[in-house]
Amino acid sequence: MHKGNAMTKLLAALARTGLLLWGLWCSSGQAQPTSYNFSPVNQFDINLTAAYWNPIIAYVSEKSGIKLNLKIGRTSADTTSYVLAKEVEFVFSNHLFSPEREQLGWKVFGRRNTPTVQGQIVVPLDSPITDVAQLKGQEMAFAGPEAFIVYKVPYAYLLSKNIDVKVVFAGNQNAAFAQLFAGKVVAAGGNSQLVEGYMRREGRKFRVLWSSEPFQDLALMASSKVPEADVHKVAAAFMDMYKDPRGREILHQASKEVGLPNDAYFVSATGADYAAYKRFYQSAPAALH
Repeated sequence: MHKGNAMTKLLAALARTGLLLWGLWCSSGQAQPTSYNFSPVNQFDINLTAAYWNPIIAYVSEKSGIKLNLKIGRTSADTTSYVLAKEVEFVFSNHLFSPEREQLGWKVFGRRNTPTVQGQIVVPLDSPITDVAQLKGQEMAFAGPEAFIVYKVPYAYLLSKNIDVKVVFAGNQNAAFAQLFAGKVVAAGGNSQLVEGYMRREGRKFRVLWSSEPFQDLALMASSKVPEADVHKVAAAFMDMYKDPRGREILHQASKEVGLPNDAYFVSATGADYAAYKRFYQSAPAALH
């Protein structure tokens, strides 16, 4: 009986101490940093996506004083569903430029300093297919229904030429290429940047059957609910990263992981840099919005 009373008193004392320490910690001004979720489009499988972004956002969080939490789904469509559900405050995406989604109020503040990208239709170099017309009725892999460069752009082209293919959604660009080289599909939609990166990483060779007009790489964007001061701090950390030797080395190593050029750093951008996306939606089928 006495042991039980003693234990109860000890637990109560510990609880009071914990509450007291919590109160002292809060009143000392050592508040936790502001925290936001950051969702980059799944251009690669989850492991590669995390290997690229985790060191970058750790650096940006440290330099800005604003903690960014990586939030990605299993597929690019899953990740974009978090964005549309308003569970995310920062993105690296090109899924938000349709007329309907522009109403959500996302603002472009940066992009990667990489060449423009093109939507492509690709087959293995040794494939007997040499013309897009030969794809009619065939199975073709795409990253997913939300993938702008990899799916919407090449698929809109196929529709415009009345080339009906059997769409297979693989989840991301790497998975689409894996199905292509495994012989499960005869062609794949591609992003020219990711096609080149895959060739460097995996030693594979492609034949490009078609390429689109150029589009800017994905955009760094902030939700309208993020205070301007916080957007400015995060943007400054991204843009200044390549000027800092440590930040530059982090970018080099992260880029090496996914097959990007060493100088793939971040620069300022505005919505005007993404006018080609808006032109696409002016003539694209409503089903691709």
